[in-house]
Amino acid sequence: MNQLLELLTARYAYWLGLADEDTADTAGELPEEVRAMPVILHIERADPPGRTPLLEAAAAAALAVCLDDRARPGSEWHEPLYDWIDGRIRKVARRARGAHWAGVQELPGITVEIDGAEARALVPGRVVDAPKEVSRLQISGSELPADEPGPIPDGVPLLLLNPEVSMTVGKAAAQVGHATMILASLLEEAPLARWAANGYRVAVRTPAVARWKALSPGEDRAGAWRRDGVVEVRDAGFTEVDPGTVTVLGQWTAEQRLG
Repeated sequence: MNQLLELLTARYAYWLGLADEDTADTAGELPEEVRAMPVILHIERADPPGRTPLLEAAAAAALAVCLDDRARPGSEWHEPLYDWIDGRIRKVARRARGAHWAGVQELPGITVEIDGAEARALVPGRVVDAPKEVSRLQISGSELPADEPGPIPDGVPLLLLNPEVSMTVGKAAAQVGHATMILASLLEEAPLARWAANGYRVAVRTPAVARWKALSPGEDRAGAWRRDGVVEVRDAGFTEVDPGTVTVLGQWTAEQRLG
């Protein structure tokens, strides 16, 4: 297994009942040591993208960086990714347009385009060391309206946003990126290879409250994964939502994750 995936699997071991969930306790964490993955959202003022394809692009890009060949041991991205995953996994979404969007293309990372929406996930590092091309970008200030996505494509996992929690597009982008990492860490080699061949595509949707509650694992997280292929993203509560809030449910069908 990919070494970074092994680290992810250990980090999310509570899904299998092997450990307690990590909490938002940051006691002893030095501000200058905080690490994050920048996720840059391409949002032009005159022609903004659709909210759903932008979130789908962000989710795919975040995972693609983690599993790229350049993330293998001994390769250029491995050490910063390992240090990030070994600590507190944070993502910070920022918006960019025009020349600023072009500027971040020169930084180490991967851009994903889906239905005209583009997101670029960058190799994580210490927040205090963020290059000016990133630090000058705004975190908030641009919101996209809800859209009506089409049918869910075959063979992709479903990422469901919590219908009872309001999130900005930047917050939601970070959360769906967390979800793809959790799903990848629990997949066997063959289905993971198929997902990679499909560009780590996902379908992001907002379900009805009743469906959300029916799929939510509650206390039976291990059973929810083994029975229904469902995982949940619990936010640490650094921004926008309270600690422990479930922001996203990710789901693979049995055929997708086992076939």
